[in-house]
Amino acid sequence: MHFSSRLLELAVDEFGRLPGVGKKTALRLVLHLLKQPNAEVARFTNAINQLKDQIKYCKSCFNISDQDTCEICLSNKRDHETICVVEDTRDVMAIENTNQYNGVYHVLGGLISPMDGVGPSDLKIEALLERLKTGNVKEIILALSATMEGDTTIFYLYRKLKEFDIQISTIARGIAFGGELEYVDEVTLGRSIATRIPYERTVG
Repeated sequence: MHFSSRLLELAVDEFGRLPGVGKKTALRLVLHLLKQPNAEVARFTNAINQLKDQIKYCKSCFNISDQDTCEICLSNKRDHETICVVEDTRDVMAIENTNQYNGVYHVLGGLISPMDGVGPSDLKIEALLERLKTGNVKEIILALSATMEGDTTIFYLYRKLKEFDIQISTIARGIAFGGELEYVDEVTLGRSIATRIPYERTVG
């Protein structure tokens, strides 16, 4: 792709680093920004800067938050005896959109993937085990994507969690193998949460 401006090329290159954004889409976005008033562009860049500088991760569940403890963990309307374990914030948002779950969450920050150099110590697994030591948790729901990495992580977690006197559930597999939670429609995901089953039934 030939650029008439080095500045234009640099901006397109940066936009092109975003997931799912190719060169043509990046160019379209940059040209759109160029047409906007300075105030609009300043508002856009300010939002990005604030996001990076001020965003926090909940000290309890590690979900993205504006404060040290997220609104879900602070809410006395939520069932704090049930923890839904997910890969990242996108999965929290997907499950919340179903309106089928009223517990709290624990965001692992990824999945075990030896090929990518991601091991158990790279995830928030120890923090989850610490939450269980309070004795207030009755059920853990393992709501991870139906992929090889997701199943590997679930199996590892099960071996760690079975030491505790809690119910360990996994979401019903109305989700095709290889599917990621953020792309599953709300009805299917909601039913998968509502009809969760004990993990023991899925192994053996």
